[in-house]
This record gives sequence, C-alpha cells and structure tokens, in this order.
Amino acid sequence: MPAVRTARDGAVLTIALDRPERLNALDVPSMRELRVALQKAGVDPAIRAVLLTGEGASFCAGGDVAAMDEHRTRGELPALFHELTGEQELSIREIVGMRKPVVAALPGVAAGGGLSLALASDWRIAADSAVLVPAFPALGAVPDGGLTYFLPHFLGIGLAQELLFQNARVPAARARELGLVHEVVPDAGLRARAEERARELADGPTFAYGWMKHLLIGAFHESLDTQMMLERRGAVEAARGTELPEGIRAFREKRRPGFR
Repeated sequence: MPAVRTARDGAVLTIALDRPERLNALDVPSMRELRVALQKAGVDPAIRAVLLTGEGASFCAGGDVAAMDEHRTRGELPALFHELTGEQELSIREIVGMRKPVVAALPGVAAGGGLSLALASDWRIAADSAVLVPAFPALGAVPDGGLTYFLPHFLGIGLAQELLFQNARVPAARARELGLVHEVVPDAGLRARAEERARELADGPTFAYGWMKHLLIGAFHESLDTQMMLERRGAVEAARGTELPEGIRAFREKRRPGFR
C-alpha cells in the first residue's frame, strides 16, 4: 500500500502521509515516496501551492521505531539511519527549495522528523490538540532533517536548547506564541482551513513567493549587501515576468489581481 497519497484540486496539490496506524511514522519507503511526490510537485507548473498533512490522528510521529528495532536486531541500524536521514534531507531540500508555497496542516503530534518537515514548510496550521515534540532525546538519537537549523533560527539558541534538552512537548497554543506555527484552529476545521489557505496562496504571486522563500533562507547566512543584491535581482526578474505587471495593472484599476 502506498504510504503517501496525493490529490490535486485546481492549482493545489495535497500530499498526505498515509500510515495512520503508525501515526504516519517515517521509514525509508515512505520517505522515498514523499520525496518523489515533492519533486513532482516542484516541477509541475500547474501546481501553485502544496498542502502537506497526515491522515488520521497525527501529522507525523517521526521515525518508525518498529522498523528501527528490526534493523537493530540484524545489526543494520547505522545503514538504516544513513539511508533514512539521506531521504529526509532530500525531502527537506525539496520543501525549502520549491519555488512555490508549502502549507503544513498539523493534526495530533508532529514529532522528530515530522517536526522537521513541519518547520521546513512556509505556513503551518495546527489543530487545537496538536503537540510539537523534538522526540530525538527519548531515543538517544541525534536530531535530523534540519531541526537543529530551524529551531535556533526560529527561537534563538536558548529556547532551542530548552526544547531539545528537555524533549519538551509544545502544545499548539504555546507553539503559536513562539512562532512555530502561524495559526491554531479547532480540530474539526483543520483540513478545511489548510485547504483554504493553500488556495489563497495558489491565487497569489507564486514567482514572488518563490523569491521570498529563497531570500528568507539566505538571510540566515548572507550579508546585508548580498541580500540586497539578491533582492534587486529578484525584483528585476519579477519585472520581466507576468505577475508584477498584472499586480500594477490591478492596483491602478482597483481590482483583484489575477496571478497566473
């Protein structure tokens, strides 16, 4: 059975982790399916936004511990982690590098590698009951999927240390206060609101959104001069495209822009 399910509605592609009996835990085959789905979404010009979520009661519980234990008994645990974290890295790179917005809808728990997937996304919506958990310390595992990149940049070193060294469970309301999620909604309305937000972003200036993603990541390591140079490059490329001219026309004509 496929571990990842995709469904397209207009310009929005929903990618759902579909192992609800395992709380959508990640093993190598499911990570590979996710990576392929993200790659296809990234290069399909008809898709203007991606909604990433999990089926059932949780977004993603992190690595599949049962699969880890099977490899441990065969003496293959290092090989498993090499392959699993490699696929995880590729998926994170696809989300971050995709020149279109990715919305993460978070039911239940987002733990370990699942938390990394959520934080890599551009807009995060959590259900009231959602909980964010690093999870790695409970197994004696080293965080992966860019978690040690995202947490300090979102929170600062001190709070990142607090979450990681205490393996803190962060409920949705607290995650909103910290900026780890952008919205918190009732459990029953999570998917509808996430789909609505994805459609809003799909109707927006995808080219500009892609540049925003690129520039925000660059802001973590580039100098001010380099950032301004990249902003200028993006501005000129936008002026050569179709979205900026349409935005200017719509503003002058006092109407909603039709970005396509």
